[in-house]
Amino acid sequence: MLFYKDDKLIGLLPANIHNNIIYSHQGLSYGGLLFNTKVKFNDVFQVFNSLLIYLEKNSIKKLHLKLLPTIYSMVPSDEISYLLFKAEAQLIRKDISSVIDNSHDLKMFSSNRKRGIKKGVKNNLIVKEETGLTSFWNEILIPNLQENHKTNPVHTSSEINNLKKCFPENIKQFNVYHEDKVVAGATIFETKNVAHVQYISANNQKQQLGSLDFLFNYLVNEKYPNKKYFDFGISMENQGQQINEGLLTWKESFGARSIVHEFFEISTKNHILLNNLFL
Repeated sequence: MLFYKDDKLIGLLPANIHNNIIYSHQGLSYGGLLFNTKVKFNDVFQVFNSLLIYLEKNSIKKLHLKLLPTIYSMVPSDEISYLLFKAEAQLIRKDISSVIDNSHDLKMFSSNRKRGIKKGVKNNLIVKEETGLTSFWNEILIPNLQENHKTNPVHTSSEINNLKKCFPENIKQFNVYHEDKVVAGATIFETKNVAHVQYISANNQKQQLGSLDFLFNYLVNEKYPNKKYFDFGISMENQGQQINEGLLTWKESFGARSIVHEFFEISTKNHILLNNLFL
């Protein structure tokens, strides 16, 4: 959905519809209303209010929003959080994501991580940035997910390669090699401020080789030390009700700490609660 002011595009809502409920978005890591940096509170209010009125008129009773975490915003932009409060939106889920803030000196790797990095050096591991993602997908990611979780990655090999062609500066692939064979890798989605880890995987030799520790030492300290944030992503299970403790501990051992990712449900009829907002 596109929102205009005086014929100029000022905001958009990526969304899908399922069972007559609008979701932003069931196919994306994050969703919610997106605005350019010139938009002020009154504009956000007008867009949000118009959205609820439009949806109600089209017989859609519920709107679900996965808010963009604040680290991804270019400027302070919590206007929607206030409007959700006023519209009596329900907080229905809250995930935690593990993030390194490069403005703070928390990149004190644990002793386990340091041992893993030394293993990588001893085993002559090499990190390479790749133009394609097929070898990582077919040799590491898909077999690992099928063996351990009986599932496949959200993106097929063809889909992720096509996305990279569309956004070559924003999607990066880093593979770890041992004796010319790929043994681990990570797919990074970049914004101006954030390097976000979309996929992580390694073969069953990761403990012996230290492949993931070696890879993330390179990513955090050599490739992305000048990004404001390095986002490892969530460690949640069962729709945010439980935490994968081992995964969270591993991320924190690089110096990452938790931020929240919030999910809201809004009744579209509640646009009436926004009346008389301004004095």
